[in-house]
Amino acid sequence: MIVVLAQAATAAEIEQISHRIRCLGCDSQHITGAERSVLAVVGTPHFSTSELSQLPGVAQVLRIGRPYKLASREIRHEPSRVRIGASVTVGGEQIVVMAGPGLIENAVTLSDTAAHCFACGINVMRVDAFSTRESPYAFQGLGLEALEHIQALRQDTSMAVVSEAASAAHVAHLAPVVDGLRIEGRQMSNEALLLAAAESGLPILLERAPHATIDEWLHAAERLLTAGAEDRLILCERGIRSFETATPDTLDLASIVVLRERSHLPVLVDPSLGTGSREYVGPMARAAVAAGADGVVVQVHPRPQLALSGGAHSLFFEQLRSLVRELQTIAPVVGRRLDLRTTRPRYVEVAENVADVAYQGEPGAFSELAARQVFGDQESLMPCPSFRRTFEAVASGTVRYGIVPVENTLGGSIPENFDLLSEFDVSIVAETRLRVVHNLIANRGTSLEMIRKIYAHPQAAAQCDSFIRQHPDWTVYQVYDTAGSVKMIQDEAVLDGAGIARADVAEALNMEIVASGIESHPENYTRFLVFSLPGKAGEGCNKASLVFVTHDRPGALMETLQVFARHDMNLTRLESRPVPGRPWVYRFYVDIEGSLDHAMLQQLLPHVVELKLLGEYPSA
Repeated sequence: MIVVLAQAATAAEIEQISHRIRCLGCDSQHITGAERSVLAVVGTPHFSTSELSQLPGVAQVLRIGRPYKLASREIRHEPSRVRIGASVTVGGEQIVVMAGPGLIENAVTLSDTAAHCFACGINVMRVDAFSTRESPYAFQGLGLEALEHIQALRQDTSMAVVSEAASAAHVAHLAPVVDGLRIEGRQMSNEALLLAAAESGLPILLERAPHATIDEWLHAAERLLTAGAEDRLILCERGIRSFETATPDTLDLASIVVLRERSHLPVLVDPSLGTGSREYVGPMARAAVAAGADGVVVQVHPRPQLALSGGAHSLFFEQLRSLVRELQTIAPVVGRRLDLRTTRPRYVEVAENVADVAYQGEPGAFSELAARQVFGDQESLMPCPSFRRTFEAVASGTVRYGIVPVENTLGGSIPENFDLLSEFDVSIVAETRLRVVHNLIANRGTSLEMIRKIYAHPQAAAQCDSFIRQHPDWTVYQVYDTAGSVKMIQDEAVLDGAGIARADVAEALNMEIVASGIESHPENYTRFLVFSLPGKAGEGCNKASLVFVTHDRPGALMETLQVFARHDMNLTRLESRPVPGRPWVYRFYVDIEGSLDHAMLQQLLPHVVELKLLGEYPSA
């Protein structure tokens, strides 16, 4: 049973409702979401909903069909997000990769593995001091000795550490030195361990037992949540027992989809334990991301053939690097981004109490989604009415970063933002690519046949040109933002018009999707650039952008391009833009793949009238 609270419910009214629930023999837990606040009735309610529905502050009382309540999506519609360490969020728009050697064998192996994970951009390591092994003769780990190695690892790197707690006693030893606890599947019904983990205050990775159904797994999650692990619990699919003998367990990727429907908890997948073979880890990790997992957990070892545990399913270092690259490619296809240290923008020092990121548009715009992909859910966002205002906010120190779209695979370039990059004293620090799925959104009751007006951002209209041309009686009106177009239709109660925007906008505004996936081609991607005040380039930069103006003489552009060729610089983009106020003079914008040769910049100077380095940054 859940009690949906009225929006105007006061603290006193909420306490009165909680008191009444206790008097009826149950307990309650207050859960505040983005859309609504509820009191979850914990226990078995043997009373009618009318006992609570008439109390002040109550909007509605609902019975939940499933026996688990706090883990249910009926309680909390929006997905949970769990913070691990200082900077990693599981859930949301980013996909997390956890990697490590499993059981710690010695300091050298751990240090070697950590260095390679760090180089790949991984932010969370899975390392174990203790373990639950089926055979008493198998390597059980170093125990308390390993805690010193974990502490040294956290001091030497910026990576968070998640480690297995095999008993309640282990929790006390691990809590001071790790950032999260892992409960192995066979321990998911260990009541003492669950309570100790919940009381630790640390994030908890709860694996599915090989013999457990999804409902049984969620019952274990419910036990942790009722013990106080709210906003700290992550589920991990690691395979189940079946009649199949080709692999030790069968990795149940269908559970991701089922859990998305039934629960708000984030879900990771462990293809190493789930398949038992390193050759299967990559394909199943890619499939997990495509199915909607919030991340993957993989085992990696410098010499898997000599590993004391899990060698058969441990990746070689090169296999880990390849997997990270592959997941980077797949993530944008499902509208997400891999959370890697190497692709995070460098930190920018500005005044205190400022917003973190400025973007153009209303909440729900594609630029907001791109910002969440890059920065996660912890940073504050500031919507701006125009691209220029976004640049002005960064240049004035009002925000740390700005993010703007610069080109689309269907609609082409966004010239205004290239001009603004040249005009303002800012530097590109990151990029991301977002797959864009457009929807035709209208007020409820509006059908496709009723529509005569389309309100859309020029880029959105260009990307949906094929669909729009199928309706010659439509008139397209340009607006400054995709989400803003839908908001305007709602505010003005337009019944013969529709906007083009993300599906999330329709849900947030309680509008109706008249047609979905209306972009001209499914391979519709937009490239966004993140910029800040100028500063030293961050780590992992493998791309650079320049703008220059050549002399007005025959062969000037060719001479300039030859300088790039002599330095073996691969140009991935070359575009010209007219210089405002100087008729028939053009700026050339160039993207360079690989590390920038700064000596080349000096050699460019005799061939150009103007030259500006727009930024060095990690490639998306």
